[in-house]
Formats: sequence, structure tokens, C-alpha cells
Amino acid sequence: MTRIILMTAASALMLGACTTTGNTERNAAIGAGLGALTGAVIGNNVGSGDGETGAIIGGVIGAAGGAYTGRQQDQNMGERTQIRRGANGEPLEYDSYAGRYYFRDTATNRTYWQNGQLRTR
Repeated sequence: MTRIILMTAASALMLGACTTTGNTERNAAIGAGLGALTGAVIGNNVGSGDGETGAIIGGVIGAAGGAYTGRQQDQNMGERTQIRRGANGEPLEYDSYAGRYYFRDTATNRTYWQNGQLRTR
């Protein structure tokens, strides 16, 4: 039982660390792992002692909470959940004054916001 819980939590944490798509997916995976672990401990020590049901409930609640938190973080950064690259694969840079990401077109040396609009100063 404990082995299954630890394997589930470790898998969720590893998968969450590998994502490059944004905070939503990463936080959902981490939330699921931590929620399952917490739910199993609480379920095992309270009531009928059913750790498996507690792990399932905790995992679902943790994933939902983590996904919501990650989505809020992505929105606060001014972007949707997506890979942080420009239109042609250029790395994005963060403009702290505007609170938005932009990329530099190497052919024209112009900068564009992440949504493709020309960035003016």
C-alpha cells in the first residue's frame, strides 16, 4: 500500500518537473501527487482506515487545485498555457515593465509581443 502511494507521488512529481508547457500542467501533476499522498495518510489514520480511497480523493482534489493555481499564474504572466517560444521558435524574453513576453525576429531585428504584434517602445 505504502509502496503504491510512494510510486504514484514520485511519478506525478517527475512528470510535473518535465513539462515545458506551463504552470497549469506542472502544478496539476504536483498537486495530484501531493494530494494523493496526503489523502492516503489521512484516510489511513482516520475513520475506517481506507488509505486507497483517501489517496484517490486527495489526488483528484490536489490536481484540481494545482491546475487552478497554475492557470492563475499563467494568466498573471500575460500568456496562455503554451510553450514559451516565438512564432518561429525564438526564445521569449520577459519585459518586466509591460509584464509580457516578446521575441526578436533575427531577420529584421524587430521585436514582437508573444501574440505577434509589433513591439514599440
